[in-house]
Amino acid sequence: MFIDIHSHKKPVSGSSAIYNIPLSDVENFLASDMQAWFSAGIHPCFIDDFSAEWLEKMKTWLDDARFVAIGECGLDKNSTTPLEKQIEVFEKQIMLSENRQKPLIIHCVGRFNELFELKKLWKPKQKWIIHGFRGKPQLVEQALKAGCYLSFGEHFNTESVWITPKERLFVETDESELMIDEILALLQKAMPKNHE
Repeated sequence: MFIDIHSHKKPVSGSSAIYNIPLSDVENFLASDMQAWFSAGIHPCFIDDFSAEWLEKMKTWLDDARFVAIGECGLDKNSTTPLEKQIEVFEKQIMLSENRQKPLIIHCVGRFNELFELKKLWKPKQKWIIHGFRGKPQLVEQALKAGCYLSFGEHFNTESVWITPKERLFVETDESELMIDEILALLQKAMPKNHE
């Protein structure tokens, strides 16, 4: 069964999607009776909003069973925040992921070497899911070798989907207006008939 593991759509009770909620909206969500899964984290392009207060709040929020994944978080070469600071904030979320046994939804742009080095360094037990993956097959091979999982959305490299084992493949809507079933159909259509 495929679920939408990363969606920016408005949360809907009873949905099987994992909604990505901005940190500033989490408290209102938790105070509601909304029955939906969600993820939240500190995006590498918005680290200026980061403070120890957010980290402490996240620790408390993670007690709620609806908070099922941390992120999106990670590294981005286009962020105005220095790489060292990005890594520092990302590592705090890695620690949360490991301590609270929640997977990471990872945003990575142009920093895959650094990401894989961190994966090797931390040796995490929790899943690292690279969301919105559009990389070429060579990058898929590196990501799989590093032990990462890949999530594909509306835009993807067909050959990369082909070589990603089903047990390491996720599907997402992200910011697309398509429904998850439509994106799954696009992925299945792109698959060769003999794909296992």
